[in-house]
Amino acid sequence: MGIVIHPRFHAGLVVAVRGPVIDVTFDSDKLPSINEALRIEGPSGDLIAEVQSHVDERVVRAVALQTTSGLARGAQAEATGAPVLVPVGDAVLGRLINVTGVIGDGGPAFASDVPCRPIHRAPPPLDEQSAATAIFETGIKVIDLLSPLAQGGKAAMFGGAGVGKTVLVMELIRAMSAKYEGVSVFAGIGERSREGHELLTDMRNLDVIDKTVLVFGQMNEPPGARWRVAMTALTVAEYFRDEQKRNVLLLMDNVFRFVQAGSEVSGLLGRMPSRVGYQPTLASEVAALQERIASVKGASITAIEAVYVPADDFTDPAVTAISDHLDSNVLLSRSMAAEGMYPAIDPLASTSILLDPLVVGEVHYDIAQGVREAIAQYAGLKDIIALLGMEELGKEDRLVVGRARRLQRFLTQPFVVTEAFTGQPGRSVPLADTLEGCRAILAGECDDWAESAFYMVGDLAEARARQAQSAPAPVPA
Repeated sequence: MGIVIHPRFHAGLVVAVRGPVIDVTFDSDKLPSINEALRIEGPSGDLIAEVQSHVDERVVRAVALQTTSGLARGAQAEATGAPVLVPVGDAVLGRLINVTGVIGDGGPAFASDVPCRPIHRAPPPLDEQSAATAIFETGIKVIDLLSPLAQGGKAAMFGGAGVGKTVLVMELIRAMSAKYEGVSVFAGIGERSREGHELLTDMRNLDVIDKTVLVFGQMNEPPGARWRVAMTALTVAEYFRDEQKRNVLLLMDNVFRFVQAGSEVSGLLGRMPSRVGYQPTLASEVAALQERIASVKGASITAIEAVYVPADDFTDPAVTAISDHLDSNVLLSRSMAAEGMYPAIDPLASTSILLDPLVVGEVHYDIAQGVREAIAQYAGLKDIIALLGMEELGKEDRLVVGRARRLQRFLTQPFVVTEAFTGQPGRSVPLADTLEGCRAILAGECDDWAESAFYMVGDLAEARARQAQSAPAPVPA
């Protein structure tokens, strides 16, 4: 979509096909530049490839963004004189497209006058960027309290398989769609076809599809498509930010698959692997993606990313490379998920640069620190409790443990997106109610309440009502 043949290049010929890697020879010694798009005549229509290296004076090596099944040597190839161009603007709102801008929702084709933009571009200059200090309230208690998100910032949900990353991102989409004034762009990197279909259906049911763009590079597509689909989504988001001065919410699931696809491409190109088998260009590839997510004067891109953590190893090079660029790191814990503490966010490991008294205020900061201290003290006493029981603790320690356990349960909450599975209506809690509930628990006002009264509730008033229902009736004199 949108690719125009540039007259300064002659047609080339495919001389080698190794899976998604294609070698193309040109008659002219003026070769296409790196990251330039090639259009190659395939058995079932033209396919797009992206130049990755110059093999010699006449041959370039490219990575296909579509399947090369049936492609043979001798096929015609043409240089386009530009990177891959994708459609942007109001025409893509409410639509689902792939890495090259081809429509995937079965709807009508784009008009011929739809603006197109290259997927590769430099980030905004530093002097044009604006700092992100405004809090982005999510209605999720544990995030708003301990790892607040910044409007115009970057946040990521880190976790292994099955701990709730996608559910958390889906709840953030739902929670923000109602209150967020702007455009949402969702990048599905290496997603399953089922997940893409479910997301499209959910967006339509929530009646937010008209201000949402879905960009998918699915799991069954070549690594080149999964590697570049994040760039396509960023290009769409940047157009709304720069040309229309609109705030953009960019959601990416899953950024680890972007790194994984880059590693596959690197191996196919014959590059020597680096740490733990990752590509030697890991840091620069992640930086090229993350540094384009920025706010400029008058408009911002707020990014929320899901990141798979392989084998629950948070020291993995891909995980550390991604976390270096973020404002808020939300870490999901497998042990908390096993205990049924959803969302399974680790209150001690999750961090945010916004959790500062100068940004969130002294009250919020002090309550957050108090919650962390209580939970950290409880974590330090868990081994003693497991061996000797609560009875062997001193009075002060027993109080702290009781409050920490109540805080952990109070920071759980049901989600709207899981209502169909749990039968429990979802809750969105204002930050003021979250702070008041945590303050009351830390102050000891709820020491005689049952721990179960706090589990999967919204605000403290709901916990109080549940406690009143469960309290035994007074015995008549």
